[in-house]
Amino acid sequence: MSSQELADFLRRRREDLRPEDAPAEATLSSSRRARRTPGLRREEVAALAQVSVSYYERLEQARAPRPSPQVLSALATALRLTEAERDHLARLAGQVLPAANDGAPERVPEDAQQLLGRLDRIPAYIVNDRQDIVAWNAAAAALITDFSRLSPDERNVTRMSTRFRDTLCTGAPGSESDFSQQAAAQLRAASVRYPRDSVLAGLINEFATHDPDFASIWRDHAVRPTPSVRKNLRHPTLGELEIDRHTLSLPGSGFSLVMYTAEVGSPSAAALERL
Repeated sequence: MSSQELADFLRRRREDLRPEDAPAEATLSSSRRARRTPGLRREEVAALAQVSVSYYERLEQARAPRPSPQVLSALATALRLTEAERDHLARLAGQVLPAANDGAPERVPEDAQQLLGRLDRIPAYIVNDRQDIVAWNAAAAALITDFSRLSPDERNVTRMSTRFRDTLCTGAPGSESDFSQQAAAQLRAASVRYPRDSVLAGLINEFATHDPDFASIWRDHAVRPTPSVRKNLRHPTLGELEIDRHTLSLPGSGFSLVMYTAEVGSPSAAALERL
């Protein structure tokens, strides 16, 4: 169990909630006291999860023993966690075993390779849990860059977003923050799944150093995925494009499929057809 990480995650999610999100009976006893901190109070979460206040306080202070699956389920419901956050909570509490290997998988499943090949008119690539691009189609290379000319270390989505930010990406309003949120959520989940992956730890430190949005979102324990991000790309021959970046997890593989599309009938869609 990662006691300190678990404590920080619980506190962050508690502070995300508003008093009006909780049933009246959970906040009635403490409603007369002025709230000096955001979110619910510890005793309110304890009441919702039907655990003692002292036990919940010890959880947030990283002093409690490993919570049972039943307690975790109650806490997840009380804190209104998403499915991704529930999984993250269980992993932090040591209720889900980390991956047997020490790092992200490198061998792309055959069915994933076949799927990528069928998307020949849609720019697409496959990433592992570190966000390394491990396979791509010709349309993706034509849209973004010739990945084969990059070293394996350079073929990392987050690292490339920094490298091409000024020349390739102009960014839709808020898109850089959305992208950082997606990257932080994916790498946060991977860091719990592969706690001994030193390469992954190095990447996280690198990105947190150079991307303030990533660093802020990382500290917030964001694990909610952002499956679609709209971006503006400046292509050398196609000009300005407004496209959507979709990320689909490939179940049971440790890989994700990333695709780029444009709104049907738009000038950007017509431009993508010319790739």
